[in-house]
Amino acid sequence: MLRLKDVTKRYDDLTAVDRLTLDVPSGELFGFLGPNGAGKTTTIKMICGLLLPTSGTIEVCGKDVTKDPIGAKAKIGLIPDTPVLYKKLTGREFVRFVGELYGVDSGLIDRRISDLLDLLDMKENADNLIETYSHGMKQKTMIMAALVHDPEVVVLDEPTVGLDPKSAKVVKDVLRALCERDKTVFMSTHILEIAERVCDRIGIIDKGKLIAIGTVEELKSKSKQGLVSLEDIFLELTGGPDHLEIIKFLSS
Repeated sequence: MLRLKDVTKRYDDLTAVDRLTLDVPSGELFGFLGPNGAGKTTTIKMICGLLLPTSGTIEVCGKDVTKDPIGAKAKIGLIPDTPVLYKKLTGREFVRFVGELYGVDSGLIDRRISDLLDLLDMKENADNLIETYSHGMKQKTMIMAALVHDPEVVVLDEPTVGLDPKSAKVVKDVLRALCERDKTVFMSTHILEIAERVCDRIGIIDKGKLIAIGTVEELKSKSKQGLVSLEDIFLELTGGPDHLEIIKFLSS
């Protein structure tokens, strides 16, 4: 499970994340939404130990990210929005390298790689150099690397960017399967349709503050205008333009 308590990140006079408190239990797929610059990626980097919080605590499966960074990171699989790969390795070599970093048994790595290649339809390209891959293939390789050590918490930043519809559907199915295995999934996305379809709960952050949290139905019930679309609710909460006003403007 994942727990954040009063987490704050400041850069001089800028507060990127402001006293964020969240509990994401095992078995939950949690969607983390917000406008550009709201603090989503900063939060993800702090969860994964890439940034230290200015104050507050983050626990991954009971391990404090600041006090026990190696123990916490061992529980996490990170899928960033931009794949970070060694281009002179093949996809198979890269995933094996990551598995070995996490101390996974060699035979188990081979079995998991084989399963992941089948799952993500990457078998034909597994032994080609990563520098020859399309963006979508690089993203799939990053997903395999994040899952090869069977993490307890999977953190994703825009996981379907660059994927074709079939691959995006596979990723969504994989996330649900992880939750069925009692894993915790924390996902940031700009694609509200995906969040509405697959997430158990959703948190909305704006200007560093968590401004709403709950199931889609709970968020709908809190809408001041009785809105039923997550997109419209998101715009209502974050001060985005009203779609009716946009239509009126375009029609004038």
